[in-house]
Amino acid sequence: MDASTFLQLVRAPAGLTVLGDATAGMAAAGRRGLLPRLGLPVASVLLYWGGMALNDAADADLDRLERPERPIPSGRVSRRAAVATAGALTAAGLGVAGLTGGRSSLAVAVPLAAAIWAYDLSAKRNALGPIVMAACRGLDVLLGAGGDHARAAVRPAAVMAGHTASVTALARGEVHGTHPAVATAAAAVTVGSAAAAVRPTTDVAGLVSWVAAARYALPTFRAQAGAIATPSGPVVRDATRRGILAMVPLQAALTARAGRPVDALVLLAIDALGGLLTRRGGKGREIT
Repeated sequence: MDASTFLQLVRAPAGLTVLGDATAGMAAAGRRGLLPRLGLPVASVLLYWGGMALNDAADADLDRLERPERPIPSGRVSRRAAVATAGALTAAGLGVAGLTGGRSSLAVAVPLAAAIWAYDLSAKRNALGPIVMAACRGLDVLLGAGGDHARAAVRPAAVMAGHTASVTALARGEVHGTHPAVATAAAAVTVGSAAAAVRPTTDVAGLVSWVAAARYALPTFRAQAGAIATPSGPVVRDATRRGILAMVPLQAALTARAGRPVDALVLLAIDALGGLLTRRGGKGREIT
């Protein structure tokens, strides 16, 4: 497998959307230390990439019909190699979580990895799909807080989980379209998530949280409103991609709300980088 195929298999740029989960969790729990602040986001990316590789292995037959350009149906990588890649990345993610976050983070990383594999291998094909995907995102936030301080990070975990559930439900209509009620529910979650992410103060952290929340909510709601009006596959696909891209500014708002505006500004810079990569690549990020 060459580098280009690997990067496409794991949706490499989309890994940017999980970097801020652990950051928001650490901020909410008041967790400090350079090693976990650098290492746990990397663990999140490795676990995410593993999930993307497993996703393609599980969906290979369907992708031959709907997305023949992907690495497996195009013949650039075998299904067995994709599963092996998923296993190696998952093991690496668990290792990094344990080494940089200790037993407290490893205690969250293990059920997170299990949830990712459960989603790809089974849950995504039934009604539990959005719930399991939401659990993955919530656990990723708690990875930053660690099992010992998980209670302190319930708000950011719940906000990220709620947004993820709505985007996942909407993503099911990427090919054949969706019902307007699904898009309406996603738009309502966007408004609620933005309100829950802002810091009710006038200090620097409060200002950054409002800016990040606006960056999250305005383009996301606009795209979802388009899907309400025209719930066709292409429009729903655009709204789904916008919802995935919006995760980084939402993480930034939650991080600023917890009193870490500098970390939030770093996430907003990552959001800008992600937008640049998306424009250059000509394609949005995929959730399925």
